[in-house]
Amino acid sequence: PLSIHELTVAGVKFDSFESYLFHGFLPRVHSQQQRPRTAYSSYYQTYVERDVRQLIQLKDAALFEKFMKLMAGRIGQLINYQSLGNDVGADAKTIKHWLSILEASFVVFKLHPYFENFGKRVIKAPKYYFTDPGLACHLLDIERVEQVSRDPLVGSLFENLVILEALKFRYNRGLSPNLYFFRDSRGNELDLLHKTGNEFHGIEIKSSSTYHASFKKGLIHFDENTHSLEKKSIVYSGENRTFSDGIQLASYLQIESILEG
Repeated sequence: PLSIHELTVAGVKFDSFESYLFHGFLPRVHSQQQRPRTAYSSYYQTYVERDVRQLIQLKDAALFEKFMKLMAGRIGQLINYQSLGNDVGADAKTIKHWLSILEASFVVFKLHPYFENFGKRVIKAPKYYFTDPGLACHLLDIERVEQVSRDPLVGSLFENLVILEALKFRYNRGLSPNLYFFRDSRGNELDLLHKTGNEFHGIEIKSSSTYHASFKKGLIHFDENTHSLEKKSIVYSGENRTFSDGIQLASYLQIESILEG
């Protein structure tokens, strides 16, 4: 999918992150000005349901659709293959196989936890996100832009958007992603870690357009208790700002510049 920067260069710009999520980033949606709801319904039927399901060799379309909808409902959550399998009606081994096919087909991508030398108290289960949030919105039955902000998963969808933009930024420059998240057994978490050499850039992601002091919590805890952070950023939907402690508050539209800097 295209990045926000690529869309902007092409003259396509939206006023809100909800619009970016709803319209997604498939080139044809924008070049042909297709209706997102129709475009992603077609995309799902012709590519995901037909081609991907053939790779999985699954005859039950309803079961696969249930699996896809459940995946959309668990964006950014720690994956529990057994629990997901129980909800779908398949075993954990089957769920792992289906997810590997979805990854290879660029429908979803995996974000690994960072746990190097941090002992056994660190969570080692990955998280999954959609390669195009427009498809995720379709699977969540979101039919209008206005419904995005009212959806219980708006925070997860925004997180998907930001992490996806970070991934595109790295890949578009021919670089390995080197992107992770961190979470320990006590629930201390950092949404995104960008590692370069032995330097760490911590990023907290919040869909709010208004800053709150609690947004710094994950960054400060990781910096003081796990590994020093060379750079600390909070990505949200408000205006850019830098605090006296060096923490940068940045709009989701600036994800490329904060990773570059």
